Amino acid sequence: MNRLQLQAVVVQVQSLRYTPAGIPALNLVLEHESQQTELDTPRTVKVQLRAVAFGALAEALQKQALNDAAHFDGFLANARTGKGVVFHIQAFSKT
Repeated sequence: MNRLQLQAVVVQVQSLRYTPAGIPALNLVLEHESQQTELDTPRTVKVQLRAVAFGALAEALQKQALNDAAHFDGFLANARTGKGVVFHIQAFSKT
């Protein structure tokens, strides 16, 4: 199963673009920070993750204010460049 749920803030948004098929697409960077427990030891976790959204979701995310927390749902895929992974956002809600 490839599902990711993440509470994060949008820290970078590129300009809305359109695919060759005319579908709106938005590239952004999300940042997550939390306390997790690993082997009974508390640990601060911080990660930045490249993300992409398409269609009406891309248009809605373009309006999301930087540094506002939201809950994101989607899946991970290899970046088109082959360097790293990209979080494909399929749903989001403000927290």
